[in-house]
Amino acid sequence: MTYRTLIHAGARPALALLLATTAAPALANEPRTASFDAERQIEAIRTLDDAGPQLNAVIVYDADAATKAGADTVVGTPLQGRTVLVKDNVETAEWPTTAGSLALADNATGRDAPMIALLRARGGVVLGKTNLSEWANIRSNNSTSGWSAVGGLTKNPYAIDRNSCGSSSGSGAAIAAGFAWAAIGTETNGSITCPASINGLVGFKPSVGIVSRTHVVPISSTQDTAGPMTRTVHDAALLLTAIAGPDAADPVTLEAKRVADYTAGLDAASLKGVRIGVLRGAVGEREDVKALFETALADLARAGAVLVDVDYSPPGELWPAALPVLMFELREEMDKYLSARPVEGGPRSLADLVAFNRENAAAEMRWFGQDLFEQALETTDAEAYAKNLATLRRLTRAEGIDRLLADNKVAFLVAPTTGPAWSTDLVNGDNFGGGIGAGYLAAIAGYPHITVPMGGVEGLPIGLSIMGGQWQDHEVLKAGAAYEKARTAKLPVPTFERWKPAGE
Repeated sequence: MTYRTLIHAGARPALALLLATTAAPALANEPRTASFDAERQIEAIRTLDDAGPQLNAVIVYDADAATKAGADTVVGTPLQGRTVLVKDNVETAEWPTTAGSLALADNATGRDAPMIALLRARGGVVLGKTNLSEWANIRSNNSTSGWSAVGGLTKNPYAIDRNSCGSSSGSGAAIAAGFAWAAIGTETNGSITCPASINGLVGFKPSVGIVSRTHVVPISSTQDTAGPMTRTVHDAALLLTAIAGPDAADPVTLEAKRVADYTAGLDAASLKGVRIGVLRGAVGEREDVKALFETALADLARAGAVLVDVDYSPPGELWPAALPVLMFELREEMDKYLSARPVEGGPRSLADLVAFNRENAAAEMRWFGQDLFEQALETTDAEAYAKNLATLRRLTRAEGIDRLLADNKVAFLVAPTTGPAWSTDLVNGDNFGGGIGAGYLAAIAGYPHITVPMGGVEGLPIGLSIMGGQWQDHEVLKAGAAYEKARTAKLPVPTFERWKPAGE
């Protein structure tokens, strides 16, 4: 196994070779096997992550993955040796789980998160761990997505000077670059869907409870979930099928309503006669994004969908309640996770993390501070927390998605996922803008949300969001598959170069 603590020297190959290595799983005259794919994927990591553009998407990988992918033990299993990269806040037995922080550099627990145990049992091969926005982007309001002290800055394969979004930045960039069949990301609010959209992928945030959160570095007990990041809706459904399941240590998973096979019915999925709510207020002001969205709506209509404009804007009570809930849960959940780690030494509480960052400020806080960590330490009022959580549940569920679906008699809600990737700026932090997207509704409610590529702006991918009601995960996946088949827009391809205007 190779720990990539140093950048390996190497000349950058021609773009044609890069695309042949990453985009095509096998040449037409070469055999297609899981071990063959794994060999090509490892070579792509060495060529594009260690050398060349140095995407910094993968923190560590298993050099023996090709052998494992071809092993007899995976023959006949659902995943049949397919390779999966895992965000480095999810525990795997082979490597430390760092959440991108030097404070957890030695967090080698020797255990698999339950979702990883299921993945292996169902024939998946863990290829490695991916970089992420440190602490899943919950340390500071002024962070730069895709940066961690452990992994450095993740670059976007479509334009390496552009951001890969967070916090599952490495998972998004890695699959866009062809480093594995699929990746596991995690989301609290947009951390699967944003990097999937910006990296031209399908990203699926399941209903909270479909996938276990045990042995995952936490933020929120009410919003955290893991989910698949893949090239196609079918692959997302296949990976979800592999990692979904109940877990007695995570009680919300015992309440979940799952299906045995999330790929069932995808090929025949139809939108004929399906009423879909269009969130016009979440389209933003960019004319280029508006034009892409109109093309996607036309594709949905040609596929038989009945489009219904839905009027929605977030109520004034929403945002004042949202952050205090996350801050309260962050302190509680992080303390639980750190105090129970089966590792000697290191931090045992959020307060320990704050102290570590102060003591190691040159490495950890050169680019941004820890204002949210510090705020979480002070957010201790349980009564205020309960009131705020009730407000969020009411506004995003009963008076949010549930009401929008029922009052408009629609099955799903659609909007652009987010805008095009912005230029990365470590000094000034992220540059989200444009008022595009409504994924926060599904994230806070804990409801399913899929993003599917719908085209590009100046070579930068844009995704279409489809959201549904609680436990409607299979239906949302089928809607995503139906749109994927109906899509007419041309999709951009990675350049592995700095961005430049079209035609230059």
